[in-house]
Amino acid sequence: MFNSLKIFLHQGKQYIPDLRAAKAPGVFRGRPVISTEKVDEQALASVCPSGAISTSPVSIDLGRCLFCGECERCFPGKVHFTDDTHLATNVRERLIIREGEDKPIELDKEAIRPEIRKIFRNSLKLRQVSAGGDGSCEAELNATGNVQFDLGRYGIEFAASPRHADGVLITGPISGNMAKALELTYEACPEPRIVVLDGTDAISGGMFADSPELDRSFLENHQVDLYIPGNPAHPLTVINGLLDLTKK
Repeated sequence: MFNSLKIFLHQGKQYIPDLRAAKAPGVFRGRPVISTEKVDEQALASVCPSGAISTSPVSIDLGRCLFCGECERCFPGKVHFTDDTHLATNVRERLIIREGEDKPIELDKEAIRPEIRKIFRNSLKLRQVSAGGDGSCEAELNATGNVQFDLGRYGIEFAASPRHADGVLITGPISGNMAKALELTYEACPEPRIVVLDGTDAISGGMFADSPELDRSFLENHQVDLYIPGNPAHPLTVINGLLDLTKK
């Protein structure tokens, strides 16, 4: 008993009391800000390995961004990654950060299906599908349930079976050999059901966007309710995105 008390006093409270206001460590790259400084725009765009940077005016698509920070290292006066972890949205266009703008990324409340907040505001179970993922987003999703983040405190959990889930959370670029499995998993979820894309690979294909080995037809046939950018997405980004979607 005394040893347990000593450990508790030494470690303190491990959980994060307020995930809404929590900050990520200093090494974290969150929402970027693009200044109006004049630079060689073509050179800036060329440093991006995934083609996330567009020119005239300069913009960064967080749905394609790998958050590698190469653009900031090469053009520190033009691009700066903040520590803002609130990156999720339900409108794909809102993931595009434009030159001269410094505003938070938010959900379009009018675009949220009414049944989502009516049915899932107190309890949400998701079936996570790794559709060709590299394991990084999956690892961060595991972290959402640890003692620090404790996603379950909000009634949001991952289900082992799609028949017990309210929708699917997809990681990975959706490889051809996972396309059918993903569709079957989604169909096994009872209605109403939601679709969440977690990570750059899931949102756009990432580095594999032009690969013939992908089959992203699932996204053409089903509405996406939440985009969670990141490579991988930080647990705070995942949790706050899901809370913004389901909670009033």
